Amino acid sequence: MYNRDLAIEYAYHWWNSYNPKFYNFENLGGDCTNFVSQCLWYGGIDMLYTPLGWYYSNLNNRSPSWTGVDEFFNFATNNNDLYGVKAKVCYIDDLQIGDIVQMMQNNENDYHHTMLVTKLIQNKYRTLDDILITAHTYNVKDKILSSYNFKKIRFLKILN
Repeated sequence: MYNRDLAIEYAYHWWNSYNPKFYNFENLGGDCTNFVSQCLWYGGIDMLYTPLGWYYSNLNNRSPSWTGVDEFFNFATNNNDLYGVKAKVCYIDDLQIGDIVQMMQNNENDYHHTMLVTKLIQNKYRTLDDILITAHTYNVKDKILSSYNFKKIRFLKILN
């Protein structure tokens, strides 16, 4: 069962450094999804060691869904297995701490960034100003989501 508080504890511990148990993908397209996957795993979501699963053993033995933005989205939103991350697209008002935000910058045609929701300001009608995220590439802790420039954004509710 997913423990959102543990996922955030991990994010706060490693937001500005890199766990040596995992490869740093900063120079291989970015470390954002790798970082979020680590947070989810630390939060209690079991890896799924299948060719199309969600897992990490080392740089050369990992699933694309562990480190790739769209691969993570496709796996998580289609996963029917007992293991591995499970998510659904949700509305901004449905977000909880430990959920995921993905975005597409103005000059891109694909989603490129994955972030963990680490704080929420409780308003009756939530806006991007009420969501604080923690992420790698670029390393941030409790950054206000509205401070990003983006073309599209999607919110993922973790279901595990």
